[in-house]
Amino acid sequence: MKNILIVLGIVLGIAVFATSCGNAKSKSTEIKKENEIIMDNKNVKEIYFAGGCFWGTEHFFQQIRGVVGTEVGYANGNTQNPTYEEVVSHTTGFAETVKVKYDPEQVDLKLLIDLYFKTIDPTSKDQQGNDRGNQYRTGIYSTDKETEAVVKAEVEKLAKNYNKPILVETIPLKNFYKAEDYHQDYLDKNPGGYCHIEPGLFEMAKKANPLPATPKAAYQKQDKKVLKEKLTAEQYNVTQENGTERPFQNEYWNETREGIYVDITTGEPLFVSTDKFESGCGWPSFSKPITKSLIDEKLDRTHGMDRVEVRSKTGDAHLGHVFTDGPQDKGGLRYCINSASLKFIPKAEMEKKGYGKYLPLLDKK
Repeated sequence: MKNILIVLGIVLGIAVFATSCGNAKSKSTEIKKENEIIMDNKNVKEIYFAGGCFWGTEHFFQQIRGVVGTEVGYANGNTQNPTYEEVVSHTTGFAETVKVKYDPEQVDLKLLIDLYFKTIDPTSKDQQGNDRGNQYRTGIYSTDKETEAVVKAEVEKLAKNYNKPILVETIPLKNFYKAEDYHQDYLDKNPGGYCHIEPGLFEMAKKANPLPATPKAAYQKQDKKVLKEKLTAEQYNVTQENGTERPFQNEYWNETREGIYVDITTGEPLFVSTDKFESGCGWPSFSKPITKSLIDEKLDRTHGMDRVEVRSKTGDAHLGHVFTDGPQDKGGLRYCINSASLKFIPKAEMEKKGYGKYLPLLDKK
């Protein structure tokens, strides 16, 4: 079937390609441009897949995230520099093959092999789709012992899914010659060209190796509507409306137990008991936060004063103010924090409530 279309493909290829160039770039084209950078990665490996007509096999692998380069050609034959006409004459022993370069940090070889099996009938001899001849035999050719071992093991595992013998060659690459230019990226240039692979499989390949999901942040800012329902009126007033609770009449001003103080709006740890001290001001006072990256400090000129406001960075909650009249042996700062903006987790409960990794912060120095 493919041989019949070769002549038409060559004649029409230029016209179709010119038209396609005027449209939005295909995913494969975009991938190739990105690959120019990735190809310099020393970790890039290569594997060779013979899966029938190499037009479709190449296009299939181009859809997979982590495949950084492809090239169609002729592999494991008994002559040098064969032409397409010589290969289809069945006298050279070559198989239509796709050289696949992939980044093992992005895609696993086992996945590539598993996906390849979905595009072929591995029990068929010298035939895939409408194409017949020894150039259409199936095979996975490797260039090193380690890769060969993985290929053999994976094919052996997949063979258990079939009732007939598997005819996919799993041997070292003996030779490989790049095919003529008009064969390269053929289905990009000729979107309607012949292919033995069902179009739906190309879509499957695009989705087969998605980007890892971005881990959800452990602590996230809450919507004010949610906080309105979650917090007490005083907690909401302090954290969301920059309010101030009364001194000596708040929950933690004289708390002396060991533990950590977390943002009431997000649960993120902000202060530890080992940095808490009695300042006489009537509010919880700390010499420093767990780390400066957890807070924002902003100039506050309300009420006719110049002060430095302290806010939680993640939750953007008002915490209090920082002053320079703290203990000199602790750095000289006093973080004067509203109890209403904090939740205290006693040391005995930290592990159970998911704060176990902060326990070392409580070790007395």
